[in-house]
Amino acid sequence: MQIPNRIKLNKSSKTLELGYSDGQQFSLPAEFLRVHSPSAEVQGHGNPVLQYGKINVAISNVQPAGNYALKLTFDDGHDTGLYTWDYLYELATQQAALWQSYLDKLSAAGVSRDPTESVVRLML
Repeated sequence: MQIPNRIKLNKSSKTLELGYSDGQQFSLPAEFLRVHSPSAEVQGHGNPVLQYGKINVAISNVQPAGNYALKLTFDDGHDTGLYTWDYLYELATQQAALWQSYLDKLSAAGVSRDPTESVVRLML
């Protein structure tokens, strides 16, 4: 298990910065973390629910959950799901592939990262 030894919420860049004892450093955007939330609301009990319109989301609070996870609160009101150390490390190390997969799913669904653009597309 990879446990970060440095955790910093950078509100100006809307990122969660993680540092590890082996020197690895990661910067995870709030939008990326929000759309990959481990919550049942997002994961859909095995049938994931595509999150869209989250380009402007920010993390408003970070709290430890025991010695095994972080609880992130987003400014869109989402605050369920615990980001375990293993899950955070997986997100960090697979960020590029996960992000591309997410963008592909948005495109296939005809929705956008921009909440106003998604509303327009859904109304058409």
